[in-house]
Amino acid sequence: MTTQTTPVTKGAGVTPRRRLRSLVETPEVGVVVACVAVFVALALARDTFANAVNLQGMGFDLAQYGLIAIGESLVILTGGIDLSVGALLGTSVILISWFNVRAGLPAGVAMLATLAITGLIGLWHGIAVTRLKMPPFVVTLVTYTVAQGVTLAITSGTSIVGISGFFGDIGQSYLAQIPVPLILFAIVAVAAWFFLERTFVGRQVYAVGGNPEAARLAGIRGDRRIVSMYVTSSLLAGFGAMLVLGRMGVGSASGVGVGWELQAIAAAVIGGVSLTGGQGRILGIVAGTVLLELITNGLTTLQINSNYTNIVLGGVLGIAILADRLRAKHFSSRA
Repeated sequence: MTTQTTPVTKGAGVTPRRRLRSLVETPEVGVVVACVAVFVALALARDTFANAVNLQGMGFDLAQYGLIAIGESLVILTGGIDLSVGALLGTSVILISWFNVRAGLPAGVAMLATLAITGLIGLWHGIAVTRLKMPPFVVTLVTYTVAQGVTLAITSGTSIVGISGFFGDIGQSYLAQIPVPLILFAIVAVAAWFFLERTFVGRQVYAVGGNPEAARLAGIRGDRRIVSMYVTSSLLAGFGAMLVLGRMGVGSASGVGVGWELQAIAAAVIGGVSLTGGQGRILGIVAGTVLLELITNGLTTLQINSNYTNIVLGGVLGIAILADRLRAKHFSSRA
């Protein structure tokens, strides 16, 4: 008697219904669909929305907001928060300008000096949170306040002019009709994706944010991972300042970076990053940033009063936080 064994097909038992359910439960799907829907709606509502000039302008905006959103998200993944990224970016614009114009340093050296300062600030944030056990909210809020004061103290409310053309070459240039800042943002996003999804250290970041005690028992150096993410967040704020400075052409202290930390947090949460840490992916973060830019630009294109912009963005953030809490409650009840 011959017994025939039916070969097991890879993926057997996974029905289309289960695949669809798994796809729907993925946090990034909703925000990606929302991006497509909002883009189509705005393109139909106003012809100028989808033209090349407006899309390129959104590319410039997306790059400067997206960089600090990625940095903010890395900190949130560890269970922390960084309220200083917006103010730090604004201060970095002034520092680069001051080093370049007032101190007479070459553009590259001015940039490196600013990155060194922002890196040290991020190091302080990490040490204060891990060693001194200070709440991240308080530590970064102090930096937020001090950074704004430093900006005004250096400039006395006036702009620094005469900066090197090097920054304009980066902040205002195109490559095959694509803004160079957008390309740089894409490179950073891919690097962050690779780090989180394809490296052992990146997986440790998720572990530290998801369950710090379990990560400690597993031998993961949680303090190092937390410190490194705060440093990265501050460095990305400094790097984003270079793009902003190149786009403006002057070192201005008026309104640069103000409120951008809320944009960064909103992009992260909308993209599926849990405020409790340990959950979220770069795809969702990028999609969240795109959605916010579409909404902001769309309101401007539709000539809606700018006073309503913050109301709309605040509402979107509130819905995202509510969805985050409901999703967390849903999965905790299934555990």
